[in-house]
Amino acid sequence: MGKALVIVESPAKARTISKFLDRNYIVESSIGHIRDLPSSAKEIPPKLKKEKWARLGIDIDNDFEPLYVVPPEKKKHVSKLKSLLADVDEIYLATDEDREGESISWHLCEVLKPKVPRRRLVFHEITREAITEALSNLRDIDDRLVEAQETRRLLDRLYGYGVSPVLWKKIKHGLSAGRVQSVAVRIIVERERHRRRFVTATYWDLVATFTPHSGPEFRASLTRLGDKRLPSGKDFDEKTGQLKAGIAKDIVLLDEAAATDLRARLARAQWRAEKIERRPYTTRPAPPFTTSTLQQEANRKLGMTARRTMQAAQRLYENGYITYMRTDSVTLAEQAISRVRELVGDLYGSEYVPDEAKRYKTKVKNAQEAHEAIRPSTEFHRPEELAGKVKGDELRLYELVWKRTVACQMREARGHRITLQVTDGDAIFQTSGKTIDFPGFLRAYVEGADDPEAELADKETILPDLEVGDSLSCKDLESKDHTTQPPARFTEASLVKELEANGVGRPSTYATIIDTIQRREYVFKRSNALVPTFTAFAVVQLMERFFEHLVDIEFTAKMEQDLDRISVGERDGLPYLEEFYFGAAGGSEDSNGSPAVSAASAGDVGLVDLLKKEIDARESCTLGLGEDEEGRQINIRVGRYGPYLERGEDRASIPDDTAPDELTMEKAQEILRTGATDTEIGQDPQTGNPIYVKVGRYGPYVQVGENDDRKMKSLPDGMEVPEVTLAIALKLLELPRSLGTHPDMEDSEVVVDLGRYGPYIKCGSESRSLKEDDDLFTIDLDRALALLREEKKGGWRGRTTAKVLKDLGMPEGSETPIRLLSGRYGPYVTDGDPTAGGPGARDPEQLTIQQAVELIEARRAAGPSKKKKKKKTVKKKTIKKKTAKKKTAKKAGVAKKKTAKKTATKTRNG
Repeated sequence: MGKALVIVESPAKARTISKFLDRNYIVESSIGHIRDLPSSAKEIPPKLKKEKWARLGIDIDNDFEPLYVVPPEKKKHVSKLKSLLADVDEIYLATDEDREGESISWHLCEVLKPKVPRRRLVFHEITREAITEALSNLRDIDDRLVEAQETRRLLDRLYGYGVSPVLWKKIKHGLSAGRVQSVAVRIIVERERHRRRFVTATYWDLVATFTPHSGPEFRASLTRLGDKRLPSGKDFDEKTGQLKAGIAKDIVLLDEAAATDLRARLARAQWRAEKIERRPYTTRPAPPFTTSTLQQEANRKLGMTARRTMQAAQRLYENGYITYMRTDSVTLAEQAISRVRELVGDLYGSEYVPDEAKRYKTKVKNAQEAHEAIRPSTEFHRPEELAGKVKGDELRLYELVWKRTVACQMREARGHRITLQVTDGDAIFQTSGKTIDFPGFLRAYVEGADDPEAELADKETILPDLEVGDSLSCKDLESKDHTTQPPARFTEASLVKELEANGVGRPSTYATIIDTIQRREYVFKRSNALVPTFTAFAVVQLMERFFEHLVDIEFTAKMEQDLDRISVGERDGLPYLEEFYFGAAGGSEDSNGSPAVSAASAGDVGLVDLLKKEIDARESCTLGLGEDEEGRQINIRVGRYGPYLERGEDRASIPDDTAPDELTMEKAQEILRTGATDTEIGQDPQTGNPIYVKVGRYGPYVQVGENDDRKMKSLPDGMEVPEVTLAIALKLLELPRSLGTHPDMEDSEVVVDLGRYGPYIKCGSESRSLKEDDDLFTIDLDRALALLREEKKGGWRGRTTAKVLKDLGMPEGSETPIRLLSGRYGPYVTDGDPTAGGPGARDPEQLTIQQAVELIEARRAAGPSKKKKKKKTVKKKTIKKKTAKKKTAKKAGVAKKKTAKKTATKTRNG
């Protein structure tokens, strides 16, 4: 055979595959997508810049024709692929076997335009056996999968580019909306609303410690008193805190006094065992991992975020250690099942191997069964065998996958549950015990625990061997109060579970969604919980009022089903996009001649109609809290610089770490009392305007005037609000203050000012921070000149523009490229966000996009650097460099859809 070019997505995957192929194969990566819709105006071809639809990247009036461009950072790599293609006889497109991978292969063909035969090479694990089998089962590109991915991409662009600008105008700039992202935010906000409405209730019971004549002592709780039972948390109405209607007659509700009296009475009682019930139980192993369950369990057991989990899983897959990690199937190949059963027998004994292999069925809505579940590759390396090859997150995640896969083919755990009741003839105390007769799969894997052997002991609760009528003595009796709790906030694990259970989105995108809603400041983390911000409340409020069906869970799940139907040829993409954008009346017919009836729009109303609605910005940013004792309405307002409270003319910023369910009327009034922002301290002698001391999101400041005529200045570091007099305020408002002209620099005025990083002097392009002994208000020209003569020891003004060392491409689910830049302290990576970045590898050629994403996420998670505070001034702060601008690409191609794509193929190719 001649030479063949094999193209995969990532360099790591290329290196692994190349180990299994001979010298006739050239393996190269595309580094993800090589083209996409334009991410910025500079990527739009010059000849199309004047087109109204160019920035959107979709020609709506021309059958939603997409504008695909090769971004500047990918052009060099595309040229490399073309040069490699010139010397081969075949091209194998070995991208992942899913919609995204199919789309990458299609785009490669559209850009490279190979004149040699092209075939799809697909596999779900990177091993020699899998690659060899894939070479024997080549197929063509599946146009249905490509159409499904393109429809999804265009739909998300229409949604995001249509609704996001509304949020910018009506709430604040920098927000974003998305088909799944907005629903996820609504789910989190709805849970917080539930917590805010929740009314707690308190109830009491008794807990006794009983000692039998032989055997261990045990604790039991009071469950009944006479013919009435004691309540539990579920018996209370969460809106009123009272017992639910209709059950009060069957409940005995104890308060503290009643519980204390009962305790004194029961202390003299005689106790006996009244009821002993033993019931066998069987616990079945969990199925092997899907993308969703892997993210959930890694979060619970290993404390890993969804993004970290997917990054580690990606590396394990690319290095050939696990099967493809984007799947919602729980099935295993017969070869894998046989291998696991052998392992179980070798490791635990034949008694742990079930008579028949276990097979699992997927119960998730909209599940795609194209892949196996996530499992170790066919070599089934023991975790300890990989200790020297992988480490950190990868090793811990591999061990999790290995144990879960082994456990899923082991026998069930068996045991007995024991219920024991103790009574004095009136009061009944009850406790439960549990024994494990045969541990089964628990020997290999216990959900939520790292040490199965230790966990087995914890799962057993041993009770004494008693018979009905046996007497017991009460060693201790205590009254105990209970307070009902609101529903728990979502964690990453529980949010993923909720989205999957409702059929919203795809597990492969959940990590990106969770990352986005945190980056957009819709949520923040408190411990492991996702807490919505007031901005999220305002956004959800606006979306519910004006785009209700776009954030409806059932509507979004139905959209997901329709997109799945496109992938199997049951629907066409173009009519679906038309219906979504123009409404049901604007949709054309499918290729089978039937109307495009679906969840693409709310009846006749399409996205274009929704975007025409009049929206009151003030109403959208206002969240009602309630009235105070004097009948004055208190509102939460979401402003440009953060949330604040409003009561008439009173204003006060809400502390950044305040969770919405914690902002009660009492706390709001306290914030307004202690942090009112309109404290008038006098008038400006020149204009007569009042001068205020205010407290904003970024600290206290003085202000003169209102609206466009206002002038503001922050207080110097260390100065407190009570210290601000009218004289000090006037001096602050005079800044910047001219000290005179530099004697050696023509027309160069020397000024002193107070900036974000403390007081400083400036002359032309030169600036110096004031020393600790310098006074902002009294420094003169001579002292300023002396500071300017000192050698500059740092600061961004003396630095050169960052040089781009390497364009790494765009990670999955992002529209922002990642670059490796040269910095003052060496190479570093950035995605353009000034709050994120990380030191890069010293050898740029060895740095992969996955490693770069990891570095950026680690830096973002760490938060901004903490500087040591000075008593009076901050000498110097380092400002991040701006990424060097890249030249606008000269050429970009407009994709031409094939007729076959507009009328989806009804049978699978290949």
